[in-house]
Amino acid sequence: MLKTVLGRFRLAGYLEGISFLFLLFVAMPLKYMADSGDAVRISGMIHGILFPLYLIAALHAYGRLRWSFKMLLSAVLLGFLPAGTFIYDAYLRKQIQAGRAYATPEAARAAGGREGIERAG
Repeated sequence: MLKTVLGRFRLAGYLEGISFLFLLFVAMPLKYMADSGDAVRISGMIHGILFPLYLIAALHAYGRLRWSFKMLLSAVLLGFLPAGTFIYDAYLRKQIQAGRAYATPEAARAAGGREGIERAG
């Protein structure tokens, strides 16, 4: 999974999504129901590290896999929603299967790059 641009982006999305959901649905309730702020402090710090890494991975995929700006914007905006990274991952898999996105830089170059994606998408 870590050997490809797409694999690194997907892993960053999974980790970011898990950290966000944990922060919202485990750490925050613990803070207010059990008066324990440590969970928010720790998971918030982890989420604060993973979210920029997700954005960097999205920018890297945009450049190397020649995503359209619409695909990049979708990845970024969905990163702000709980479970949004999982939703985007499912969308991305469908786009690749349909031939509207590329799984490797070589496939993107062979197909003509961004212009082909924008026409198909």
